[in-house]
Amino acid sequence: MTDDVLYLSRDRVTELLDTDAAIASQRAAFTALGDGTAELPGKIMHPSRFDDSVVFAYLARLSADTGAVAKFGSVNPANTAAGLPTVHAVINALDPVTGQLAAVMDGTAVTTLRTAAASAVALDALATADSAELGLLGSGTQALAHARAVARVRDLRSVRVWSPNPARRARAARRLATELGVATRAVDTAEEAVAGLPMVAACTLSSTPVVRGAWLAPGCAVVSVGSFEPTRREVDTDVVRRAAAVVVDDPETAAEHAGPIVDALREGLLARADLIPLGGVLTGSHSARTHPDDIVFYNSVGLGIQDAAAAWAVIAAARAREARR
Repeated sequence: MTDDVLYLSRDRVTELLDTDAAIASQRAAFTALGDGTAELPGKIMHPSRFDDSVVFAYLARLSADTGAVAKFGSVNPANTAAGLPTVHAVINALDPVTGQLAAVMDGTAVTTLRTAAASAVALDALATADSAELGLLGSGTQALAHARAVARVRDLRSVRVWSPNPARRARAARRLATELGVATRAVDTAEEAVAGLPMVAACTLSSTPVVRGAWLAPGCAVVSVGSFEPTRREVDTDVVRRAAAVVVDDPETAAEHAGPIVDALREGLLARADLIPLGGVLTGSHSARTHPDDIVFYNSVGLGIQDAAAAWAVIAAARAREARR
C-alpha cells in the first residue's frame, strides 16, 4: 500500500461527484457495455438467513486506463424506519498498471449517485422528448436522488411523490419543491403518483408491486431500481405485458436477479432475446421506443461497471483538485 492512496469519505465523494458528473460517468459505463469494451464479471447477491438484509459484491473494469474496482456492501431494508440509507458499501479501486491500491471510498454515496444517474440516462434515452412530469414511488435517499438526476436531463414541470408513510412523503415533496423549484406534491396512493404521467421511477425495496400496468398512460417510461433480486417486484406482470420494450442494464444479470424479469421469463411472457440492453440503446445497436405511445419498462439491478465508472470519475476529480493546489 502506497502513501498516495486516496481515502474518500461520503462527504468528499458527494463533493467531487456532482449530478452532472455522475450522469456522464453512467453514460460512459453503459456505452462501454454496449461497445463490448468493459470487463464485467458476474456479481454476488446473497440474502441473509438471519434477517432481510442482502450482502453483495461487485467487480468491474471500465477501460485500460482505469483499474479494477470492487464494491462490497449490504442492503438493509430495516434502515428506512431509522431514517438511514438502506445501502452501505465500501469501494476499492486498483491502479490500472501496477494493481496497487489507488483509492478507498464510501460506496454508499457512490451507489446513490450512480444509481440515480443511470436512471436519468435511461429515461433520457427511453422517455419521449417532451416528457416533463415525474411520478416518484419512494421518499428516501434514492428517490430524492432520482428526482434530482431526472431534473438534469428533462425540464421538469411537476413531480408527484408517494410512499407508505404520509409524513415522509410530505417531507420529501417539500424538500424537492425547494431544491428543484418544481411543483411537487405528495399524493395519497401509488396509483395517483403514476396515473397519466410520462415518466415513473420506482425507488423502493418492495417485494410486492407498487406500480401496476393498468395505471400506465400510453407513452410512459417506467424505471424500477428496487427489483434487484428475485424476491423483489416493484412492478406487476401487466407492466411487463404492456411494455413495447423491456430494457435492462444487462440481460444476463437481469435474467438471474430482477424479480419481474425472472417471473416473466418463467411464465413465458418474455424470452431472453427480448431483453434489450441499455448500452445497446445508447450505442444504436438496439432500439426500444418505436412509437410515441409505446410503454417502455427499464429494470435496473445495478452493475459493477456503474461503480467502476463513478469511482474513477471521483478519483479523477480528486487528483485534478490536488494538482491545482
